[in-house]
Amino acid sequence: MLKFLKRIFLGLIGLVVLIVIGLYITGNGYIVKGVRVVYMTGHTSAFIDDYAYFENVEIKASGQPQPWEEHQDYNKTPATDRLQAIHSELGTVAFLIIKNDSIWHEYYSDGYGTDSRSNSFSMAKSVISAMLGRALVDGSIQSLDQPVSDFIPRYEGAATTVGDLSSMASGLDWTEHYTSPFSITARAYYDDDLGSTILGQGITGTPAKEFEYLSGNTQLLAMVLEAATGKPLEQYLSENFWKPMGFEHPALWQVDDAENQLPKAYCCIASNARDFARFGKLYKDWGQWNGKTILDSTFVAKSIVPRFPESPEYGYGFWLSDHMFKQIFVMRGILGQYVITIPKDDVIIVRLGHQRGGRSGRPFSDDFYVYLEEAYQMMEGS
Repeated sequence: MLKFLKRIFLGLIGLVVLIVIGLYITGNGYIVKGVRVVYMTGHTSAFIDDYAYFENVEIKASGQPQPWEEHQDYNKTPATDRLQAIHSELGTVAFLIIKNDSIWHEYYSDGYGTDSRSNSFSMAKSVISAMLGRALVDGSIQSLDQPVSDFIPRYEGAATTVGDLSSMASGLDWTEHYTSPFSITARAYYDDDLGSTILGQGITGTPAKEFEYLSGNTQLLAMVLEAATGKPLEQYLSENFWKPMGFEHPALWQVDDAENQLPKAYCCIASNARDFARFGKLYKDWGQWNGKTILDSTFVAKSIVPRFPESPEYGYGFWLSDHMFKQIFVMRGILGQYVITIPKDDVIIVRLGHQRGGRSGRPFSDDFYVYLEEAYQMMEGS
């Protein structure tokens, strides 16, 4: 019996070795890394602390930090029962309500606090779009209509513009798929040569025609920004946002590997809730930060309204909602990362956590609507 079990064990090891060799031979070796990072750490998908398993570059903090003020009614109103229930159900680790540029309510759990980092996931797409806006201010990029081919010769002859990339209307040959390990999305996340992966995608659709959410758009836009500005992404982000906006903490940005050091621009900035909230304030204040122009107001205005009437849920780098009859713009990540900004009410809501809710046919997962509704119920009761 023991010999039989030994043969089974050795056979399984041999099978695993053959599978691994086969993956590398077929150019799918990145799947091995995905298995190591995800399943061998007890997870089933990417997770909010996974930046520790990748190479990272640092986004340097400000030498003159500008902490948020605490509201005079700071944390005097507890979370509603419904809000607390969804915090527990979905693993919220940070939840902030900022009123009139002061922190009104703040909640942390699971060992997280004001300076704890967690993965932004696709909230980073809004950051990249903001960097595009800054490149327009400093003249590195001429306009939203400037062709991508001006910066990336591989796309010579394609009509796609930098604005098409930001508004998810590029025509890029990319399939946004989160469950197949063989998808281009999985390869981009776990492979070690992200630049080659992106440049392997052609323009097969008609640009500027319709909204189609593709992470490859943002990564290609980031590569445009590096070419246009002549600076690494993390340096440009630090110099133009983190430092002048008084970010209190340095952030980490996952890169493909130690040699290339190309940030995963469509995702993967690890920072904290208070610092992420600064982008809500920047856009709420039309690109101004304490009297300093970071972004042009016309760019901000264009970013937070729909580009395509038939797709009212997206502008340029930001998700949009009219829930509760309010004009809302949102930075959004796949596991329920949100910076929700309601300019008219001077309110910013930040939620970071392990999971998001289910979908009921609406543009956002169900938890998004709960965070909004319960935050307003709390504020109305104060």
